[in-house]
Amino acid sequence: MFDLVADVEKYPEFLPLCEGLTVRSRSTDGDCEIVTVDMVVGYKAVHETFVSQVTLSRPDQLILVKYLDGPISHLENRWAFEDLSDKACKVHFSLEYEFKTLALRLLMGAVFDKAFRKFAEAFEKRADQVYKNR
Repeated sequence: MFDLVADVEKYPEFLPLCEGLTVRSRSTDGDCEIVTVDMVVGYKAVHETFVSQVTLSRPDQLILVKYLDGPISHLENRWAFEDLSDKACKVHFSLEYEFKTLALRLLMGAVFDKAFRKFAEAFEKRADQVYKNR
């Protein structure tokens, strides 16, 4: 599951609203790989680019996503993977975000929550497709 979430280049293939993703840079810091990405998210006539830094820590089975630039003031998510067996793991996911203005929060809050629920469902479906026969 770590590999599935870490494979950011494949996000446009299965994530709803993700219209494109470009890797700006890749580097390493000790055991961590750091990837900076531009993700274009679109819904109807609205298209926004979110710039994020993704830190992949394989030894800790942890992925941290830190928002760098775009239409909101703060976005951070965390994926932690807990092995249960050779063929199963528990995925812990947390998300924090804040819009730049009250008006944007009121306008986009419910849509944003719904979009992240759809993202979670898309990752579950993708995992079923990739790992079903393993």
